[in-house]
Amino acid sequence: MEETLLHTPLFALHEELGARMVPFAGYAMPVQYPSGVRKEHLHTREAAGLFDVSHMGQVYITGENAGAELERLVPVDVIDLPVGKQRYAFFTNAEGGILDDLMITRMTDGYYLVVNAACKDADIAHLRANLGESTELEVMESHALIAIQGPKAAEVMIRIQPELANMVFMDNLVVDIAGINCFVSRSGYTGEDGFEISVPAAQCEELTRLLLAQDEVEAIGLGARDSLRLESGLCLYGHDIDTGTTPVEASLLWAISPVRRADGARAGGFPGADIILKQMQEKSATRKRVGLIGEGRAPVREGTELFDADGNKVGEVTSGTFGPSAGLSIAMGYVAKEVSALDTQIFAEVRGKRLPMKVSRTPFVPQRYFRG
Repeated sequence: MEETLLHTPLFALHEELGARMVPFAGYAMPVQYPSGVRKEHLHTREAAGLFDVSHMGQVYITGENAGAELERLVPVDVIDLPVGKQRYAFFTNAEGGILDDLMITRMTDGYYLVVNAACKDADIAHLRANLGESTELEVMESHALIAIQGPKAAEVMIRIQPELANMVFMDNLVVDIAGINCFVSRSGYTGEDGFEISVPAAQCEELTRLLLAQDEVEAIGLGARDSLRLESGLCLYGHDIDTGTTPVEASLLWAISPVRRADGARAGGFPGADIILKQMQEKSATRKRVGLIGEGRAPVREGTELFDADGNKVGEVTSGTFGPSAGLSIAMGYVAKEVSALDTQIFAEVRGKRLPMKVSRTPFVPQRYFRG
């Protein structure tokens, strides 16, 4: 039986623009437009790309104890998050694994969350099961989400709404754009400066057409979104992180707030805290997510096994491609701690051949978020 795919409010526009639509997280989504993935990727790095991310889940949480209750589900500082700021977070399980990664924004009267499309229903159920009776949860089904990313994104957005000029990376603002009430964050998933815009679904196409009418802006599909985020060293849930991966193994220590660490004022208290904090203190994780650079141009794809010089299996690739901006074969994957040091040579088995790769820092290209 064929799966009935959901449509975002921009489905008709994607078809009008000649997109090739594919199933993704239960939605029909554009994987690429006629110019192709490589050109879309490079256009985003050089000018501004527009992405439909309406398949993501948007949730609004209110109530006197909303911050404290949300903080019990994530290893980050929610309570002290200033109004108008957002923070990267992840839900953890009792084993210290990652249920999903998400963005949390403090609004004047509550918290605005954006969760991954594939985990949306499970995340909402997780929140409903763990938030107290005094906390209300609204699934923002009446809202769509678009992102504009790239070095000219700010120029475009400030031209349309000058108030956005005062925003820096991870700021959020409720503002009218062309008469449409929007939540705007200065953030994104490409490593470029850019904005994510939560917009009433009924007005999403109007706003999207206005942005696409700007000379700098082109529509970009999931294919380029994936290569852009990989070049920028950003994890994709279900690939680079999952329920069997702890934040320590995933090299996401930077996202665990100091106040929630073992010596912090509000240490632990989140699911799996004992396991995660022990791995941090004792440096006991036996594997680590690392960047990998291939010596040749051949892309090394997800699932490729990794070996040391003696032929022992030491890990596996979780994301890999040829980076159009990096000009290199790039990948991320998990390797044994013994071979996780920078510049360690390991080998990827591709079609029966062992291709040399070196452990590398991420990101593979500089991140260009606007911090003021």
